[in-house]
Amino acid sequence: MQINWIVVAAIIFWIYILTVFKRAKLDFWFFTIGSAGLFTIGIIVFEPVLLLPMQQAVAAVAGLFGDLTHTFDSYFSKGLIFISGQTQMTLYIDFECSGIIETFAYLALLAFFPAYRLYEKVVVGIIGTLAIFFANVLRIYVICQMVYFGGEKWYFWGHSFVGRLIFYALTIILYFYVFTKSQVVRQKVGAIKYESND
Repeated sequence: MQINWIVVAAIIFWIYILTVFKRAKLDFWFFTIGSAGLFTIGIIVFEPVLLLPMQQAVAAVAGLFGDLTHTFDSYFSKGLIFISGQTQMTLYIDFECSGIIETFAYLALLAFFPAYRLYEKVVVGIIGTLAIFFANVLRIYVICQMVYFGGEKWYFWGHSFVGRLIFYALTIILYFYVFTKSQVVRQKVGAIKYESND
């Protein structure tokens, strides 16, 4: 494996910038630059290694539901789904459909989110990653069902609108519970004190 020294230098510079923000107590910039940097590093360094396993996993689990309903078959080793209904169509689980971008974005935000302790981040990270994975599987399943029952003409609507709407709606719910709700619950808003006139 050849080392890309530009990437290494960029990572070292990113870590240095984070230490500056941490010492200066610039929490917003620490969170923003930290999350953006970790996401970029994840895409550059880990995406080539994790993309194929994620494609295969999505195809395999979606294929289990296809087998249960007898509507499509999965050739997960190739990341392929074969639909044989109103029309015959082969779907390829590519970079976009693997869920790798959404997973890296979630983990990068969580890594620098200040409301959780380290062990909580690990647990919430695992649960969130699984939630994103199964939301993506559901999206693929819905697309396959639309093509199976409606034919090839429904592929565009299933892939571009219905599937994405389901996936991103579930992702927004996850983000609400992990980031928004936890921040509000744990936020220190001060104490209310009632004084007696006695």
